Amino acid sequence: MPISEVYNMDCMEYMKNIPDKFFDLAIVDPQYGIDIMHKGGMPKHLGFKQYKRKDWDKSPPGKKYFEELFRVSKNQIIFGGNYFTTYLPPKMGWIVWDKGQHGLTMSDGELAWSSFDKALRIITLNRCTIGERGGNIHRCQKPVKLYAEILRKNAKEGDKIFDSHLGSGSSRIAAYGLGFDFYATEIDEEYFEAQEERFHRECFGEIKTERGTLVQTNLFDK
Repeated sequence: MPISEVYNMDCMEYMKNIPDKFFDLAIVDPQYGIDIMHKGGMPKHLGFKQYKRKDWDKSPPGKKYFEELFRVSKNQIIFGGNYFTTYLPPKMGWIVWDKGQHGLTMSDGELAWSSFDKALRIITLNRCTIGERGGNIHRCQKPVKLYAEILRKNAKEGDKIFDSHLGSGSSRIAAYGLGFDFYATEIDEEYFEAQEERFHRECFGEIKTERGTLVQTNLFDK
């Protein structure tokens, strides 16, 4: 059984105690600093009302964050890398997530910067046809299948994976399902508790009820 070690704490506090190059691959999705939860004039049909208003996207990570991330990991894949070009060296191995829903109000896709010297790759994954159980718990939640595809193409057996901004826990579920040791932090207590419940539900079939915990068929028995 792979390690799945997660902490409800600031990623900077966590990383300062991690040895150099301890992680083989960091797959992170930090806040972009575009304040998406508070933008004026956002169309109501985008569904933002289902999420609590939080300040997590008001400020992007700074230079110190990227210095630490590069120190503790051998390779990195950074969602929203187009917002952090000040801190990221030029690389050819960008990853494009094509959401398969072109021309709608939301963006057609998302970009992830990669430290690998590989050709640019496009992953086409229509989020409307994924059918993940339990619904979204985070405004910027990404599909488990997206993380799984990235891991299959960029990680090798025995690699240790790190996520500094765990959020909904999709990266954790994907890593566990593929047998990778996984480490992560999430500073927000509500998100941390929600992803913890989601992880146990999808990986072990555990569902919390008023009478206790039920166990059903889990995601990886299929």
